Amino acid sequence: MRLTAKSALVAMCAACLVFTMAARADNNLKVKTDKGKVEGKLSTDGQVRTFLGIPYAAPPVGPLRWKPPQPAAKWKGVRDATNFGYRCMQPNIYNDMHFRDPGESEDCLTLNVWTPTKNKKAKLPVMVWIYGGGYTAGTTSEPRQDGEHLAHKGVVVVSMNYRLGVFGFFVHADLAAESPEHASGNYGLMDQTAALQWVKRNIRAFGGDPGNVTLFGESAGSFSVSAQMASPLAQGLFEHAIGESGAAFSTRGLPFRTLEHEEKADADWAAKTLGTSDLTALRAMSAQDIMEKMAAQPRMEHSPVGPDVDGYFLPESVPQIYAEGKQAHIPLLAGWNRDEPSGLVARFPQPATPQSFQETAQKTFSDHADEFLKLYPADTDADAVRSTIDFAGDSFIAYGTWAWLEAQVKTGGQPVYRYHFERPAPADKFHAAGSGAFHSDEIEYVFGTLDSRIDAKWQPEDYKLSDLVETYWTNFAKTGNPNGSDAPSWPQYNAADSWQIMHLDVDSHAGPDPYRERYLFLESAWSKPRP
Repeated sequence: MRLTAKSALVAMCAACLVFTMAARADNNLKVKTDKGKVEGKLSTDGQVRTFLGIPYAAPPVGPLRWKPPQPAAKWKGVRDATNFGYRCMQPNIYNDMHFRDPGESEDCLTLNVWTPTKNKKAKLPVMVWIYGGGYTAGTTSEPRQDGEHLAHKGVVVVSMNYRLGVFGFFVHADLAAESPEHASGNYGLMDQTAALQWVKRNIRAFGGDPGNVTLFGESAGSFSVSAQMASPLAQGLFEHAIGESGAAFSTRGLPFRTLEHEEKADADWAAKTLGTSDLTALRAMSAQDIMEKMAAQPRMEHSPVGPDVDGYFLPESVPQIYAEGKQAHIPLLAGWNRDEPSGLVARFPQPATPQSFQETAQKTFSDHADEFLKLYPADTDADAVRSTIDFAGDSFIAYGTWAWLEAQVKTGGQPVYRYHFERPAPADKFHAAGSGAFHSDEIEYVFGTLDSRIDAKWQPEDYKLSDLVETYWTNFAKTGNPNGSDAPSWPQYNAADSWQIMHLDVDSHAGPDPYRERYLFLESAWSKPRP
């Protein structure tokens, strides 16, 4: 078929347009960071640009093992950023964690960015995520923590890998001796701070506003958020904070112990588990050898898996820093799930009974057992089971999160918002029916990734709740206030508003905290933290 001059011109213009759009898309996927250029990929719908596996610090290997994170090296050319980096060294202890990365390595200090394609020069709010896993496991490549869907709400999402377990939190007298600050441990927390510093330097190139950063995390990630707010090293690196189930205020869950305590405990652990406590010999071991020696040992009472009060990252304990008002004075949104420990309680040898729960009350609170039983009733078998879940959840996660919120209300000088996630989860491959709103259950709702949960049969109400949670979280990231977008009104958490909390469920609504007396009782009973 012969083309006329006009049709040829139209075809030529169409070809030019296609070429121009392709070139523009290609240009949008190439971003210059302070260490070199990276090239990402587009989401299936073309609405989000994704950049994966970007180094934010040098590989902490060899002499850099158990050192604060060092600057990443510059690179030439364009670095591929279409695949996740290695996850940090960790044991396989959580069966519901699924990874999309190439495997484990000490060379794991990378981060990921999801950013809307609409305007690459926009100054969008930034949400920086810290994953949970008890400071022992976890990574950014889990499908449930993928930032693509959340980015559709008009925010830039960042997630980072940070060192875990013995590689992230080992404390040793020789490490303190070689440190200019005479500190050791908390390398994983300092990795998180280094990622926040990367965001301040680079996020504008990805369409983000370095002056509007929200730090959010779950479980150990939430503990980390509370610690980053307390650390002088992280001051000014983020403007809002969200904590999901956890804070460094617990006297029963994951206490941050003293440097002196951890030095001795970790040295004893290394001698028994790794065969030596000599720092030079420990640094000479391969990461795989360390993991194999740990796996070969029976579970010990102590292992170096969490932060310490090192005198540098944390000059004092986290509760003390907040009590003195030295933490970041920023808006805080935090809460926990109704049935945090339900999976653990289900594995108890025998279901709780009124008699067994009353015995627990007497053993734990002695002279105050009657007061405890008024707050955690156990008159029937059903009451005893419910109170067992409630008290286990309060001991595990809820009380510490409550204490964090209370501390920020007292000395933080900025609005505080509290939630209670109550939607019972459907059964899936790893959680039986009746697990309730268990620990970590809210993650898929926050990220809009419900379909990543294997075999779960979600209802329309779940997708509606997920959209609402995403709206609240991103509203808060944008303004420091979760309200807006026709979402149910969420009052501040304070005495003036009768300690209102947002109940997140099919019928989400705000109301006074019905269990405040429980936490006041526990505060009184647990006023002296464990050593």
